[in-house]
Amino acid sequence: MKFIKDILKGMVMGIANIIPGVSGGTMAVSMGIYDILIHSVTHIFKEFKKSFNALLPIGIGMVVGILGLSRLIEWMFDAVPIQTNLLFIGLIIGGLPAVWNRVKGQTVRVWHIVGALAFFALVVGLAVLDGTEGSAADLTFSLMNCVKLFVVGVIAAATMVIPGVSGSMMLMLMGYYNPILETINGFIDDLIALNWDGIWAGVGVLAPFGIGVLVGILGIAKLIEILLVKAPYLVFWCIIGLIVASPIAIVMLNDFSGINAVSIITGIVALAVGFVVAMKLGGDEGDENEGKAAETEVKTEG
Repeated sequence: MKFIKDILKGMVMGIANIIPGVSGGTMAVSMGIYDILIHSVTHIFKEFKKSFNALLPIGIGMVVGILGLSRLIEWMFDAVPIQTNLLFIGLIIGGLPAVWNRVKGQTVRVWHIVGALAFFALVVGLAVLDGTEGSAADLTFSLMNCVKLFVVGVIAAATMVIPGVSGSMMLMLMGYYNPILETINGFIDDLIALNWDGIWAGVGVLAPFGIGVLVGILGIAKLIEILLVKAPYLVFWCIIGLIVASPIAIVMLNDFSGINAVSIITGIVALAVGFVVAMKLGGDEGDENEGKAAETEVKTEG
């Protein structure tokens, strides 16, 4: 029964990781498995059997969640882009109160504000430099593109590990979200049709990206674990900077020129739905317990 429950939890994380603005890390915190995930990843070699048994069902669930919903997300971007983007903006804004509760009532120090502003500038800066949304990314097979995909995978993995930060949002800002989503869907179609040319083309994109994700998770999880213990408030202020900047970046990266009365009304509804859903998920009691547990490990922040 526990194995099945962990698969279901992994599915929720997988779905969250492919929706821009929704954090798989936050979902892990809400479901009470974040500590287990971080510990299992950082101790995979020292406690291989225990860590593997903990990660296996969650990993299976994540794969199922990603493969099962990727086509729906792609369709939503094509069919109702304005409403879809406003839904994601609602999800982002709705997650802010839960993160704010982590720092509310604590002394605000200079480096907290500097961290928030730095990560705000990072997200907006990426949007300014990119100028176009993910469909412009070049995924043709070459050594340089393989290196780029590896680096993108590392960055995406880092943001997936941090509660409150969306890995898929970072992919969108870097221009790789839609191309990778389309590649996943095309790869599934080619597997079903046994189209080997398409399969190998998909492997050429997904393999370096997937390796980057694995390396990023293994390499950064320990750092995140240390930071959340040693400087939790600085981490959460940086997360606040990311969350506040993300809606601005979405508006900058997308075309809202086709807006009309119907899209405004339905967009507001989508924004509200996203906000409420994120509020409910972010306000989960497990999230509060996670924050309190982290705070008890340190008396003061360095």
